[in-house]
Amino acid sequence: MANSSLIHEFRAYGAWRAALCQRIDAYRRWLTGNDLGDAQADLRLQQLVERLAEDRLVVAFVAEHLNGKSELINAIFFADGSRPLLPPIAAGTPTRTICPTELLYDRGKPPRIELLPIETRATRASSTEFKRFPEEWRVIPLDTQSADTMLRAYTHVNQTKRVPAEDARRYGLWHPGASGNSAPSGDGTVEVPCWRHAVINFPHPLLEQGLVILDTPGLNNIGADLELTLSTLPNAHAVLLVAAADAGITSGDLALWREQIVPRRGRFAVLNKIDGLWDDLGSDAQTGVGIAEQIDDCSRLLELDAARVFPVSAQRGLLAKISGDDALLARSGLPQLEHALATELIPARHEIMGALVRAEIQNMTNATRSRLEARRRNVLDQLQKLEYLRGKNRSMIGVMMQKVGSEKESFARELASYQALRGVLSAHTDRMYTHLGMDALSDDWRRASEEMRRSIFTPGVRSAMTRFFRNVRTGLEHSAEQVAEISTLMAAMYRKFSDEHGLRLTAPPPFSMLRYLKEIDRLEKTYQRRFNTLVAMLTTEKLTLMQKFFETLASQVKRCYGYANREADLWLQAIMAPMDTQVREHQMQLRRRLESIKRIHQATDTLEDRIEELLAVERGVRSQLDALEKRCTTLEEALEFRAVPLAQAA
Repeated sequence: MANSSLIHEFRAYGAWRAALCQRIDAYRRWLTGNDLGDAQADLRLQQLVERLAEDRLVVAFVAEHLNGKSELINAIFFADGSRPLLPPIAAGTPTRTICPTELLYDRGKPPRIELLPIETRATRASSTEFKRFPEEWRVIPLDTQSADTMLRAYTHVNQTKRVPAEDARRYGLWHPGASGNSAPSGDGTVEVPCWRHAVINFPHPLLEQGLVILDTPGLNNIGADLELTLSTLPNAHAVLLVAAADAGITSGDLALWREQIVPRRGRFAVLNKIDGLWDDLGSDAQTGVGIAEQIDDCSRLLELDAARVFPVSAQRGLLAKISGDDALLARSGLPQLEHALATELIPARHEIMGALVRAEIQNMTNATRSRLEARRRNVLDQLQKLEYLRGKNRSMIGVMMQKVGSEKESFARELASYQALRGVLSAHTDRMYTHLGMDALSDDWRRASEEMRRSIFTPGVRSAMTRFFRNVRTGLEHSAEQVAEISTLMAAMYRKFSDEHGLRLTAPPPFSMLRYLKEIDRLEKTYQRRFNTLVAMLTTEKLTLMQKFFETLASQVKRCYGYANREADLWLQAIMAPMDTQVREHQMQLRRRLESIKRIHQATDTLEDRIEELLAVERGVRSQLDALEKRCTTLEEALEFRAVPLAQAA
């Protein structure tokens, strides 16, 4: 049986990234071999290759009840027989997912399950932050050659235990009087998951190419895990809500969709287990009508286009793939869901990564081209002046030497001006980083936390959080003002050196804080929704929940600031590198011109020898320009994503 369109497209996307990495690395080596690179350019290209190689596509599966999530995951991704099925999926364990679980592959680690203890929920740190501290995780080795051993290892993921109710309250998992909470047992304990988060490192071909599958718990557990609500699910490239076809969208499914799944691209609803309707509804026609009605109801309740609602039978689809039954596979509805994921996810991800790589590559190749063109213009200018000296006496050579010396001194004075401008630029950069600084953010975080702890009334809590978001937004806005100042200053520097010294510099690339401001807006709206939900609760419990919620929220703001800082670093490198490179190149060429004329004046070199030498240099530079254009063409070709038609790949 042929691979599904989703698996085929994903593998093609992986091959595209690998081929592009090879082309970029070849370009980096070419720059080094031709003395056109520097440490900064080398680092930027290496970072680009690493970003491509480490790119991941996250697909999250969400369900409120036991609706066959594991079977669906297995049927879509792990039915090709290239590796053993993942034990939890193969076993079809009826245990509900109670711990957010990532299925991925990290080449730097052996196959294993990493488990973050539930006790870490009592801290301010998020699960993502704990990933930097491997000693905090319990590790269960995976023997990929033994399905039984793997199954036993996986049973750890959904382990529970009983803890004192007060501990469960500190973890944010139990609150007296809250709906859905069971009363403590006679010994004052309640049941909680053993683990806060699980990561299964498994060497499957799709996971090796960057696929990450996120299996999430139900509404109560997601609601308790604020990181899922605030970051993990909103940032997933695809989120599939899995509901039962016979029951349709339940109140729990609807609450899950409305409260936890941010409406955006890549959101789908799956009505699983339609095979239960095949016999119940009689004829195929009656079955089709019944399923169509469920699709319409689902579309209406979720306010989701009906084209994004897919009726499937994951169990029958999995069986069909394993047995090679094409007719059963078609009836299962699985191919339609896979096609929708393939046509939306992969092209969208390619568009984003392609645009990022293209912008960086164009910026660097333009800088290299400008450098070579400046070098060639300089050589041609030297040739023209040396050819003018043919037949002239030594005094004329002396005059030219003085002229070049004056030009060199003039450029040295301009460099002093350039360094002064760099000082102004540095001041703007310092101010930008001050507004983006983690220290200032931590101070705002601490002040807001203290205000919330001192508050016993709702207005005080609301005021503390509102002030925190206002300060965060103000920091980003002030940073954006400094970015604008830096852009204006750099554009003026580019124009000045282009006009006065013939340096060919394109306008500096733009940078905007808008995406980070929008992320802060999203987080604030999430806070407002959660706050309005909690105002009806008892004051003490409400404050406890809001404090826990704020800590998680602030960690996501910190993460946003971290991204903004890294992007600002890359942008500053991108705008300064071309200028610095061309200034160094111009200095070097002036020095060489002066030394060349000195040698001719002192009769160390003959005029004709120097002309021949420059002609050879010009040919070499022209050859490098031709080679650069070929490199640009191959890179542009590599940027195009062309998947082989599925029929040819089968």
